Formats: sequence, structure tokens, C-alpha cells
Amino acid sequence: MLGKTSVFLIGPMGSGKTAVGRALARALGMPFYDSDAEIERRTGVDIPFIFEKEGEAGFRAREREAIEALTRLERIVLATGGGAVLAAENRRHLGERGCVVYLETSVRQQADRVRHGRNRPLLEQGDIAGGLGALMDVRSPLYSETADLTVSTDGRRVPAVVEEILRLLRQAPAAR
Repeated sequence: MLGKTSVFLIGPMGSGKTAVGRALARALGMPFYDSDAEIERRTGVDIPFIFEKEGEAGFRAREREAIEALTRLERIVLATGGGAVLAAENRRHLGERGCVVYLETSVRQQADRVRHGRNRPLLEQGDIAGGLGALMDVRSPLYSETADLTVSTDGRRVPAVVEEILRLLRQAPAAR
């Protein structure tokens, strides 16, 4: 596993980070954490409320604190929020402290998966695909730069994605 004991999942909203993370953690016998859930646990309120009261900057500060703490834990699987890679500090902590897996998915697949979801404060209810495309334009290079491994989730079920990640982790060289 690239000489690292934890696995950190990055990627856009709707890529399956939480669902894949839970299943991957079970397969590896590790605890599962979700950075957004950790922020909600710490604050006692949901993500949209934080965005409403503190704006994106306030949320990103809380996200940096959560990722800094969570990446210090050993032998965990962590699903990060889609924008976690925006902060250089987060990218550094993720890359130094675990094996980073980018769950890559198309904007079309994302739109299909998040269309009826809640807790997506960065998406306006209008043009979801356009909003997702704009986010991907900024974030996609950061996901690629941060990742040790990349796995596509388009049109795939969670067990198939987990099996591919496990295969890649077994094959990975000992150093980045």
C-alpha cells in the first residue's frame, strides 16, 4: 500500500467516496471516517448550516482542522469532501500520511448521483451539470496531482470499485 497504513479517498461529490470508503474499510478491517461527518459531529450542525452562517471560507477552515486531525490517525479509511483538495495544506497531509485514491467520475455521472441529494451547498438547483463542470475544471488537476492511485467509478457498483482498489493496493510499489 505504498508503504502507508491509511487510505484516503478524494474526488468530486457523487463519485462514491462515502459508499466505497465504508465498504473498503470493512474489506481492510479498518475504521471508516468521513471528513464531512466529522465536521458535523464537532459542530453539532449540518454542512449547509455552516455554509449559511460562516460561508465557504468558514467551512474550509473547519475542513482543514478535521483533515489535519483525521490524517494523523493510523490504519483508517477516510472519505474527504469534494473540495478538500483546494487547500495545499490538506493535499500535503493527505499525500504524506496515507495512500490517496482518486475516485474519478464524469460530470454526467455526478449529476445523476447528486441530483436528488441534499447537503450540497455549492450546487444551485438550476444547472447542476454546469455547476459540477465548473467545480471539476478547478479541482480535477488537484485530484490528479494528489492521488497515488486513480479508479473510475462511472457506471460501476461499489463492490467492483472496492475490488479494483484492493487489487491496486496489493500491486502498488513500496514508495510513492
